[in-house]
Amino acid sequence: MTPRPDAYRFFQAAVSRVEDVTPSFRRFTFRSEDLAGYGDPGFDQRIKVVFPRPGAGLDAMPTGEEWYPTWRAMPEDARPPFRTYTTRAVRHDACEVDIDMVVHEALGPASEWILGAGVGDEVLILGPTRSMTGVNYGIDFVPPARTERLLLAGDETAAPALAAILEQLPPEARGTVVLEVPHEGDTSYLPEHPGFEYRVACRSGGSRGDHLVGAVQEAAAELAPEGRGAQVEEIDVDHDVLWEVPRTAKGGAALKSAALYAWLAGEAGAITRLRRHLVTELGVDRRAVAFMGYWRLGRSEN
Repeated sequence: MTPRPDAYRFFQAAVSRVEDVTPSFRRFTFRSEDLAGYGDPGFDQRIKVVFPRPGAGLDAMPTGEEWYPTWRAMPEDARPPFRTYTTRAVRHDACEVDIDMVVHEALGPASEWILGAGVGDEVLILGPTRSMTGVNYGIDFVPPARTERLLLAGDETAAPALAAILEQLPPEARGTVVLEVPHEGDTSYLPEHPGFEYRVACRSGGSRGDHLVGAVQEAAAELAPEGRGAQVEEIDVDHDVLWEVPRTAKGGAALKSAALYAWLAGEAGAITRLRRHLVTELGVDRRAVAFMGYWRLGRSEN
């Protein structure tokens, strides 16, 4: 099943506000009349943001149905770069969309843009339209209708998605959220939810993924029902993308009910370790776990 052609499109938008929410999270508010047609985000809605760069302005970006193969066929120095983000908020009446981006040293065109962008700077956003109905493949938080506990975990790149999920879960939802962030000041980023225990920590000079992996393993030992491990195929994250989101043929949750549903996202090396631990060692039903190792340390998304 593929989404209808009118379910997603590129939106033109310009920065209208910039706010440093924490030391590592910068909120860009984008505005344009075009955004009146931007769809409701819904949990962890994935989007693409296209950034201009010298020699590859936004006008060079292909925006038709076959935009990606067309973009791939372009000379590398003529391709506008893009990265994946999460819709943080949408205000249709104001024609505004908020996107939180991670601030760090300039390692590529996206991080350079984040460091220097200001009011008036333009981007393209590939996102859902308001005509989107039914299955939305940009949303990977697909828990069973009945779930006793939730385990939500990620690094700073997953934090905006975690925040959006927590804000939209009902008050009766219960579980644990694990987050690893670069700085102590980032630990306040997530919104509070009355049903969740928060295990949030900064690296404090430690190795990337140490807190994420350790805290998830501890939480899973407490939350996971007894089960029998299943062998998972090993994925070479240096060459392949670890992205395993269980769905039915109709696009909904793979199970009607589960004692535990886990949503894990972040650097591929850490997520690979957690995938192996939860499914193989603890025996968590892989139909109740979403693994998204969508970036690899030292490698760009494109």
